[in-house]
Amino acid sequence: MGKKTKKPQAPAWYQDIVDRNMPRRPLLRNCLWAFIGGGALCALAEAASQILQQQGLDKESAQSVVLISVIALTALFTGLGLYDKAGQFFGAGLAVPISGFANSVAAAMLEHKSEGFVLGSGCNSFKLAGAVVVFGIASAFVVAVVMLICGG
Repeated sequence: MGKKTKKPQAPAWYQDIVDRNMPRRPLLRNCLWAFIGGGALCALAEAASQILQQQGLDKESAQSVVLISVIALTALFTGLGLYDKAGQFFGAGLAVPISGFANSVAAAMLEHKSEGFVLGSGCNSFKLAGAVVVFGIASAFVVAVVMLICGG
């Protein structure tokens, strides 16, 4: 194995100049837009669920239809380039688990489409899913052990 090389660091005086001239991020505004975007997405999903229930679907079926619809629309909007633009504006508000996960899977598929349908898009679409499954199982195991120790 080769030697590990250290990454060169900027001199302290240079870093001071960078810190002084770096534009400040509008944290409060970003938080507000994330809240509005995520809230709007969740409110629309809840409204759709309520409408489906009024049309005769039971609560569980209505929620399933809404989740599938959110996943499909997120993938479609990712493919059209609209989800990324909305994500830049609303920030973390649109990264709620179901739409954020669908976006990352669809984006990975688009990124590797030049390698072919199966070996490109198909194989690379679930790279993130592997990490989610591994860390999900690991964290569930830790929680189970803690609950077992605590008598829960």
